[in-house]
Amino acid sequence: MTDVLVAIPTFRRPKGLARLLAALEALETHCRIEVLVADNDCDKSEGSRLCTDLRARGYRWPLHSIIVAERGIAQARNALVGHALAESRASFVAMLDDDEWPEAHWLDAFLRVQQQTGADALHGAVMRIFEAEPGPWAAHCQGIAPMHNPTGPIDMIHGTANVFLRRDCLFRLGSPWFDPAFALTGGEDKEFFTRLRRQGARFAWADEAIAFAHVPASRSNLLWALKRAYRVGNSDMRVFLKHEGNASALASEGLRIAGAMLLSPVGLALHAASPGERTADLCRLWRAAGKIAAVCGGRHNEYATIHGE
Repeated sequence: MTDVLVAIPTFRRPKGLARLLAALEALETHCRIEVLVADNDCDKSEGSRLCTDLRARGYRWPLHSIIVAERGIAQARNALVGHALAESRASFVAMLDDDEWPEAHWLDAFLRVQQQTGADALHGAVMRIFEAEPGPWAAHCQGIAPMHNPTGPIDMIHGTANVFLRRDCLFRLGSPWFDPAFALTGGEDKEFFTRLRRQGARFAWADEAIAFAHVPASRSNLLWALKRAYRVGNSDMRVFLKHEGNASALASEGLRIAGAMLLSPVGLALHAASPGERTADLCRLWRAAGKIAAVCGGRHNEYATIHGE
């Protein structure tokens, strides 16, 4: 029987965390599971208190919680990995965010694809559940559109929304697993997987390992989508500068940014009758702007604002 630790960072989303923990309790799986919650709010500690209440009621799986005093998503993820490696013997670590919850066969689907591919890290599908339906303009927007890919090996994983990791690759990477410089900006996950890939880790997509993600009304609008595109461009460029910042790579990336800045307005004109394609052109433009800001030293602290409960 396979041992899996499910690691969850949380910050002031007690309703979302309760929904996620209920879904984990209802999993249909042959695995031995333990659940670890890192509460990044040492003032209210709502996530930690919820775990205490669920343990007292006889929660189905071993349920642990830790409080991470230093604010930041990277700090919470580092605390989860550090605790998992020091206190658990689980062979795999699965990560979900506190606005997500898994389908009943989620974990066994991850394990099947891991066994088929031998991957060190896998990403699963993410289906969005909207508080307010955004409309056809959102079809291609990162953070709003669903995340699907064919099951099988992939070159890169870009985020930690619904991932499954071999314990061994976390040991090889070493602490800090997630760069604290990305604490409030996001991008700590892209930087994490960039380092894993440079160490030779193998990645795969498991489309049958489905997680659902709640999208509040404050995030299902065009302004938020453009801010997300800007932030992704900004954090991606910071990761690029950290790992690929030689003159030749910078020149190539500069050409791509210039192409996006020049061609996106053309695309806007050509796609005037297609809301989804038009928004995709706008997002490419804002991503390019975020990259330029990063080159100039600018950062966008997306995670200074909380969305959802």
